[in-house]
Formats: sequence, C-alpha cells, structure tokens
Amino acid sequence: MTSPAQANGDFQALLDASVDGIVLIDQDGLIQVFNRAAEGLFGYPAADVLGHNVSMLMDAEDARVHDEHLKRYLQTRVAHVIGRGREVIARHRDGTLFPVYLSVGCVSGSQPARFVGFVQDLTARRSGEEQARRLQERLWHVARFATLGEMASGIAHELNQPLTAIANYAQACDRLLAHPEADIAEIRLALKETAGQAVRAGDIIRRLRALASRTPGAPRSTDLNALVSELVELLKGDLRAHEIDCRLELAPALPSIHAQPDQIQHVIVNLVRNAIESLVHNEPARRELTLRTKGTAEGGVELSVCDNGPGVGPQILPRLFDPFSTSKETGTGLGLAMSRTIVRQYGGTLNYRPSAAGGACFVMCLPPPQQDRV
Repeated sequence: MTSPAQANGDFQALLDASVDGIVLIDQDGLIQVFNRAAEGLFGYPAADVLGHNVSMLMDAEDARVHDEHLKRYLQTRVAHVIGRGREVIARHRDGTLFPVYLSVGCVSGSQPARFVGFVQDLTARRSGEEQARRLQERLWHVARFATLGEMASGIAHELNQPLTAIANYAQACDRLLAHPEADIAEIRLALKETAGQAVRAGDIIRRLRALASRTPGAPRSTDLNALVSELVELLKGDLRAHEIDCRLELAPALPSIHAQPDQIQHVIVNLVRNAIESLVHNEPARRELTLRTKGTAEGGVELSVCDNGPGVGPQILPRLFDPFSTSKETGTGLGLAMSRTIVRQYGGTLNYRPSAAGGACFVMCLPPPQQDRV
C-alpha cells in the first residue's frame, strides 16, 4: 500500500516531469502548487510564490481584474475562461512580459474550489512568426520593386507626354507674349492647358509613389473599381507601346472591400504585367486584355484579368504560384506567389483558369468585410 508521503512524492515527480508550467491556486487565487517548469518560465523558485496571489504572474491589466473574475465564477459558476485555452501576457520575475498560452480548469470534486492552469511559453513561436512576417514583407518589397523596374519604360513614356506638352505650351506663351498685340485670351488658354498637363504629370507621379510605398497603409474600406481604373491609367504607356487593346468591364455599385489599397494594387499590377508580357511574346494578330469586376453571391468581389495570349504551359502550371518559379528569362518568380499570399491574408483566393479567348485568366476573389459576415 502506498504511503501518503510516497503518493505526494509521486505526484510532485509527475508535476516536475511536465514540460508545461503548472500552477494550482485556491478559491482566493493563492498559489498552492508551482512545478519546476513554472519555475523556469517565471524565474521564481516555488518557495517564493506559494501562498501569494497568482496575479503576481500576470501583466497589469489581467492582474487588476483576476480576482473579480474568480469571484464572479464562484458566485455564478458561469465559465468565461475556465475550460478554455487562450493567449495571454505573463510577467517574469524581472518584470519582463512574455506571451503564453494558458489553459485553466477547475479541479473536479475539490471543496473548496481549486483551479489548475497549464502554461506554455509562446516566445519562440512568436519570434518565428515575426521573422516569417518580416521575410514575407522583404519578399513583397523585392517583388514590388522588380515589377516597378519592369514598368519603368512605360511609365517614362507616359510621363514624357505631359512634360512635352508643358514645354510646348510654355514656348507658345513666350511667342504670343512677344507679339505686339498679344491675344490675352489665347495666352490664358495656353496657360490653362499647361496647368492641366502639370496636374496630369503629378497624378502619374502620385500613383507611382503609392505603388512604390515601402510602408503599407492601414486596411480601410476600398473601392476595387477605383483601384483598377487608377492602375490602368498608370499602365497606359505599356499598353499603347505594345498595341494592346485593354477593356474595362467594371460592375456598377460593387461592394467595398476592407484591405490595404497598395497591397491590392500590387496584385492587380502583377496580373496585368504578366498578361502584357504574355501577349508581347506570343504576338497574336490582335492583342486583347480584359479586366472585369463583379460581386459574388457571398457579398464579396471578384476581379478577373484575362488575355488572348498563349496561356500557361502544362510544364509550369503545377508550380504556377510557387516562389521563384517563372518562365520569364529575367523574372524573379515572386509576383504570383506574393500576390496569392496577399489575397489569402484577407481570406480571399487567387486562381488560374484558361481564358475563353484562348489565353490565360487569373481570378481574384475577396470576401465581404469581417463586420458583414455572420
């Protein structure tokens, strides 16, 4: 027969063998058991915490309300935290705060009530997630600037037009003013045209700066049709240079999306640039590109970018969205991979299907804003 002392020793051995911190408290929130893993997590020897309120292991906000939550449960027996796991912030002996996953349960049959908490340190996991996030952000910027580099000649051509017009109007004003009987109305018209071309050049630069912005803006209610129209304006130089007929079929009264506009613009630019390059290399008799938007049955939005080029070859199709997978001689292979990552972070999808016109069609679907979902 096992003696009480031996049973206690076996129980303590089990507690100390656990890789999770285990903290047992009474109905007043006072610590009764503090295993070896908990000592390592919080930096306290058990002797320094036994008999003290467990709030000493919490951040200020949780410590402030802990005893109230405990008292409410004992009075109502309605569980808000007990029986569930959640991420919280814990406090180390040296005052350092760190993330933990806490699971709390009520010890069955204990009178008065006692509660046991199992604590897992999330610091390493959070660090890994942060490193992955930073890597993804760096890859996104690499892909974005690679795309901007590919767009450079088209943008330069598009910007050169208003700048040339400004120079011509300025020269015309100079000639008109040199005339003894200068026509003020004609000069005023030339100056008005000059101002209009300056605004046009400024709009191109503004769109380019927004596309090249290193720090993404905060997610907000965004009009997908407006993003598409604005980007097509920026890409007009490329489209004209390659004699591509670009059609916009934008659904009216399209639902708004909740997203970072620059990220969605990055996706659209990648899809359009891929289509342009496909059309240029295949050289069909008539180069056609169609951007189409529509609402979905779920209340979200869909954008399709379709061309009449060669489509995606069977050899690249299985790896189409893999990082560094590309059929371009000078491509990075990041565009589609990063685009799908961006779309997925909003709960959406980005897929490929053959176009009815015989080329490629990429379809981005974005769900309705979170607040509109059941």
